[in-house]
Order: sequence, then C-alpha cells, then structure tokens
Amino acid sequence: MNRLLASRPVERPWGREQLPAPFVAPAGTRIGEIWFETPAEIEQLLVKYIFTSQALSVQVHPSDAQALGGRGKEECWLVTSAEPGARLGIGFIEPLGAEAMRAAALDGTIEDLLEWHPAAPGDFFYIPAGTVHAIGAGIGLIEVQQNCDITYRLYDYGRPRELHLDAGIAVAQGLPQDPALRRHLPATGSVPLVEGPHFRLERIDGAPDAAALARYDGPVLVLPLGGEMTVGAQVARPGDCALAASLAEVAAATGIHWLAAQPCA
Repeated sequence: MNRLLASRPVERPWGREQLPAPFVAPAGTRIGEIWFETPAEIEQLLVKYIFTSQALSVQVHPSDAQALGGRGKEECWLVTSAEPGARLGIGFIEPLGAEAMRAAALDGTIEDLLEWHPAAPGDFFYIPAGTVHAIGAGIGLIEVQQNCDITYRLYDYGRPRELHLDAGIAVAQGLPQDPALRRHLPATGSVPLVEGPHFRLERIDGAPDAAALARYDGPVLVLPLGGEMTVGAQVARPGDCALAASLAEVAAATGIHWLAAQPCA
C-alpha cells in the first residue's frame, strides 16, 4: 500500500509561470494548483499545493448538509511561502447580513469587508464550511480539504468567470472567523492542528510518538515539509504526498517536519 501519489498541475488564471522546486510549470501555462491523486483508501480527502500570482476569487463552500446529499468542503491551509504584503482574507470584520453581502459582492466592496491577515510561512488556518474567504497574491500553501469541488464564487475581480451569488449567499455565514481556528506553528516540535469533525491533521517533528501512532490508526497521508523521510520502502521529499499503510511505516529524523492527514471515522 505504501506509495508516492501521482500529482497533476492545474492551470488557473491567478497561477504562476514559475513554480518553486520541485514543481515545474509547462511552458506557456500559469499553474495555480498541484493536485495529488486521491487514493481509494482515503477517498474522503484531497491534498493540494496552491501558488498565487494574483488574488483568488472571494468564495465560500457548503457544508455536508448544504451539499444536496453530497460531501461539503471544509479545508485548512498551511502557508509555505509568502511575498512581502501577501495576505489571506477569512471571514468578515463585522457581522454582515445576506442582502448587504449581496450588494457588496455586486459592487466589489466585499473585499474590503473581509478580515485580512498578513501571511507568513508557518501560519495555519482552518476554514469551516460557510466561511467566506480569499487567498491573496504572492502566496504558496498546502491545502488539506474534504474531497469536494463545490466552490461558490461571490466576487472575482472582474475576471470573466461565472459567479454563484444565490447559492453562495445561501450557505455563507456573514461572521468573523473564530480566532481559535488560526495559529502560527512553532519552529520545532509536533503540533496537532485539526481533530475533526471531518479529518485530523498534525505537523510531526521526526518520528511519530506513541500518541500519534494511537491517533492515526490505519492508512494516512504523509507530506514532507523539509528534508527526506521514508514511507515503507519509499523515499519521500518536500513536494511529495505519500500514502502510508499506517504511521508505523513512516520514519524521519528529528528536525524533519511533515504532515499526517487522515479522515475521521
């Protein structure tokens, strides 16, 4: 079962012509995302890298209950790189009603109503379904999410893409983000990041300890953040995503940071 997952580049109008190693954008393309294969053993999760040269749309995702019988989309971000002035918009500065949200989306002032956070490597944000959000220019991040592609765009900076005002406002929460859902990771040590309701995620330093081995029972996704590590017989490096039969199959030296991600039962 242990293996490195295949990846594919995804073109986006806000993507980049030059990507950080080990990724390469084909000539003449603007790559905004690197998607990893979703293994059958963990089909509930999707992992991707995102690289921006322009701001993404202001958008929102539905919950499981709002996804008309399907899976909703909760996600989280770990910032890996940020240019000076880069920022992330998450939730609103003050509570906002549905009609005011619609008016702001139509005239473009919705961008000014979001709460914007300066972005730096090591910043972590959890984005519950219903949270209006936007990723600014000049950012690289890892996104771990429910495996769902439902995105409702509320505002797109005049780009000629479809907006979804009715559907988006119907699921959007016009509220600030809970400050407990964001943090900056320390330079060392293992740090639990998410524990449900849909998935668990942890930044691990070196070999997993007994507590991590107990939490992550069964197949798990592994993303190296710095340095080489092994997943069974496979060598995994930054830019890879590997499927491990269990955390017991993962070995890393102290000081090698990596992410473990797994759906909740």
